[in-house]
Amino acid sequence: MPVGNHPAHAEPTEGGPLKRELGERHIRLMALGACIGVGLFLGSAKAIEMAGPAIMLSYIIGGLAILVIMRALGEMAVHNPVAGSFSRYAQDYLGPLAGFLTGWNYWFLWLVTCVAEITAVAIYMGIWFPDVPRWIWALMALGSMGAVNLIAVKAFGEFEFWFALIKIVTIIAMVLGGIGVIAFGFGNDGVAVGISNLWSNGGFMPNGVTGVLMSLQMVMFAYLGVEMIGLTAGEARNPQKTIPQAIGSVFWRILLFYVGALFVILSIYPWDGIGSQGSPFVMTFERLGIKTAAGIINFVVITAALSSCNGGIFSTGRMLYSLAQNGQAPAAFARTSKSGVPRNALLLSIGALLLGVLANYLVPEKVFVWVTSIATFGAIWTWVMILLAQIKFRAGLSTAEQKALKYRMWLWPLSSYLALAFLVLVVGLMAYFEDTRVALYIGPAFLVLLTVLYYTFRLAPKQEQGIVSPAS
Repeated sequence: MPVGNHPAHAEPTEGGPLKRELGERHIRLMALGACIGVGLFLGSAKAIEMAGPAIMLSYIIGGLAILVIMRALGEMAVHNPVAGSFSRYAQDYLGPLAGFLTGWNYWFLWLVTCVAEITAVAIYMGIWFPDVPRWIWALMALGSMGAVNLIAVKAFGEFEFWFALIKIVTIIAMVLGGIGVIAFGFGNDGVAVGISNLWSNGGFMPNGVTGVLMSLQMVMFAYLGVEMIGLTAGEARNPQKTIPQAIGSVFWRILLFYVGALFVILSIYPWDGIGSQGSPFVMTFERLGIKTAAGIINFVVITAALSSCNGGIFSTGRMLYSLAQNGQAPAAFARTSKSGVPRNALLLSIGALLLGVLANYLVPEKVFVWVTSIATFGAIWTWVMILLAQIKFRAGLSTAEQKALKYRMWLWPLSSYLALAFLVLVVGLMAYFEDTRVALYIGPAFLVLLTVLYYTFRLAPKQEQGIVSPAS
């Protein structure tokens, strides 16, 4: 098992290498977009109901944990930028089984998430076109995003750039407009609303520390996808520059987009009334006199869902490609097209998503909710593997090699252990609350199934075979 500085990986023998066509602007905006999900636009009402205005603390605490996790991933990704990212690092530093479980778990996690996002597109298109069957919109969403991913990685990067830009502009406009309402009385006959709503309805923490703790598992699920930045390392033009820049600004983006938006919403409206009157974004824009606010936010929510689907297809394709490179998936999935896209891997993922869309209409809703709980557990598993791999990676370096790292974890190893302890706390909270406990039945059962398959089919990786050589 390699530790420390190991040699650059050779190009794959099954097909051509992935192409480094993701530029700095693509990865920067992908990093921004990955933090912003559909949930924020729909108001995060459930989490606000649990914690009240103190939900902002939950996002800050969770954001700090994500910052440490991403810093750990960035340290390894800059040192060895490969397509498999955290799956490859888990294999290299924790063992073949850990890499196998992390890769397949992440592949399935995104399949489940993509099905939910495709369904969201269908639901919100139904607001404009109520007579069109939902499955048509779901199929069109999957077909369009699948086609974008199959063309070239640059096409994926362009779409993700513009999708992210739409979300970012909307949030900034809402925050600025909201500050106008709070400070200058825009839309309120010139009477400044102020920020007294943050503490005048039962206090800043109306449900106490318990409410903040209860909201943590929902807050952490909102951050699912931010680790996708690591998967771009194998196709970034200059990973040593772009990956640190993207990761370095994660926490500030969280402060602006989540905490900033929630600060504005919770200042303008009493926390215990949010969610009963529709999206807070729609309410805020309508208050500013924008009569088409509902249509604008509907469009933004659709692009946010398409963005997540687009990123999910990218993630599943690259992870399957990486697994095939290591002999842990059929070799056909390691082949790439002339444009450097892992076409076979993407086609399998798209095919699986077609079954997922079908299942979404055939399977009772309760069962589907149980399946999506794997995504919550799977995200935490991925983050734990990133931290454990980084701890082992760093331990295998000499003092001189540690000093030579181009991108380093802050306060190592204390920061890594604190982030691990936080993730254990979130799992404990999931076990404590009945609604989320099912994730701790399904998630580990899925990992046990993968372990049985691993040993049954002897899926140990081909150690001599690499993924993508690091950028020169």
